[in-house]
Amino acid sequence: MPSLRWQKVPDSQPESRRKTAPLEAGRSEGRGRSTEQTVFSCGQGTPAAGRLRMGRLGREMLSFFFILVPVYLHGALLQEAGPARHRKPFFEKLRRLEEQFRRFQDVTLTHLQRIASNYNLSYNIDARFQSLARESQAVALAVNQSQATVQGDLGHLKTWMRKTQRRSRKVDSRLLALGAALSEGSKQRSRERKEQEAQRAALSSLALDVQALQDMLARLTPLVQSQGARLAALEGQLQVTDLGTTAPGPTPARLPAQPGPPSPSSPKPQWGRQALRASPEPRDPPQDFAGHLPGMREPPGPGSQRAWPPERPGEICNVGPVLIFPNASTENVVLLSPGFLSGLRALSVCSWVRTASSHLGTLLSYATEENDNKLVLHGRDSLVPGSIHFVIGDPAFRELPLQPLLDGQWHHVCVIWTSILGKYWLHVDRRLVATGSRFREGYEIPPGGSLVLGQEQDSVGGRFDSSEAFVGSMAGLAIWDRVLVPGEVSDLATGKELPTGTILTLANATLLGGFVQRANCTCLELCP
Repeated sequence: MPSLRWQKVPDSQPESRRKTAPLEAGRSEGRGRSTEQTVFSCGQGTPAAGRLRMGRLGREMLSFFFILVPVYLHGALLQEAGPARHRKPFFEKLRRLEEQFRRFQDVTLTHLQRIASNYNLSYNIDARFQSLARESQAVALAVNQSQATVQGDLGHLKTWMRKTQRRSRKVDSRLLALGAALSEGSKQRSRERKEQEAQRAALSSLALDVQALQDMLARLTPLVQSQGARLAALEGQLQVTDLGTTAPGPTPARLPAQPGPPSPSSPKPQWGRQALRASPEPRDPPQDFAGHLPGMREPPGPGSQRAWPPERPGEICNVGPVLIFPNASTENVVLLSPGFLSGLRALSVCSWVRTASSHLGTLLSYATEENDNKLVLHGRDSLVPGSIHFVIGDPAFRELPLQPLLDGQWHHVCVIWTSILGKYWLHVDRRLVATGSRFREGYEIPPGGSLVLGQEQDSVGGRFDSSEAFVGSMAGLAIWDRVLVPGEVSDLATGKELPTGTILTLANATLLGGFVQRANCTCLELCP
């Protein structure tokens, strides 16, 4: 008797089963194992097992038959009894149901495939999100670094812009001051031209007067000579008369008014000629006119400059310490402390100076937070050799001539200023070489700044430039808050003791920077 057993069917599946295979494959992959389709098939087995299985199958088929036959009979009766429009085959309904089920399976399979593809995409998206997160972190780090670099560059650029603006303001102010000085110089030159024209007119009129006097003297000269001849003849007649009236006998007493007898050794009376010589020579101009004739120079007046021949000092001793600036390094600076403790309306700066360069550097620089050029004796390689700018409250300055200092010898220099009428004086080796007025009239140099020697400050205590550095030696530097008189300047230049009232000297030098050396020399000529 045939028996029932399980048998694997490899791929003989209906169309609907093949369509649902991917879904079952997905479900089997989700559970981690594969599934196999099984169907009942007939085969040989043991007799007892076959009978048992056949009995069970017969009972199931019998129960199914008992259920299906009444239903079929009931439907047949209804079809026979009902109208013709309600008769529909049973299998047609089953076919429709099967078609609907297949469509449902297709739709469900499509949705499941979409879900599976989305699951794979989501898995890939997580990996991509992680890589994108790492890339975004790297990009953020690079952006932060570039932002820090850009901020640093912007900071440097802002600093450079501030420096450029500050320097441009200085240049503009100096250009304005130069323009004002040029306009003032042109006005002064026009006034001088007018004065020279007036002087020429006066000299021409004076020359005409002198020519007239010379002509008159030329006409008077022959008359004077004729009168001299007549006087000589009268003298001869008087002598002859005296000889003729002399009688023999005792010699009478000689009257004081009568002349003695003539002799070869005795001089002739010269009173007439002496009277003639008392008058001025006819062809020589008066001594007072020599200074006003064309080609003669007048003495210098206020605001003029005169190049005096350099007077080299003798053996000057006991001037105190000597500061030596060996090169143009920006580190070579000397600080004078405590600076100006009160405002200055008058100032005198004197020092022995010997330069070792072809131009004068900055001797002194006083800067405050408000203005870095409150007081400067400023020189640099771009100026005229031997000239220096005397600055009080930038941009006002005056150019001072110091050409004698370029010979490499010791020279005594005094710069004096007062706010009364803005007068200033420059003395070199006891000689006044420059003077002027209306320079910072009524101005006061404020206290509390930084005072250095050998460098020009572009900010308080810093920002030095090697082209403005002083190269050489200084000795006996002193500063007064008053105007020194010429006698005191002369005493300083001859090595005498300092006048009273000094506010700062080289004894106040608290900082020697760079290669600056301090030496003690008994005499200036012995200093290195």
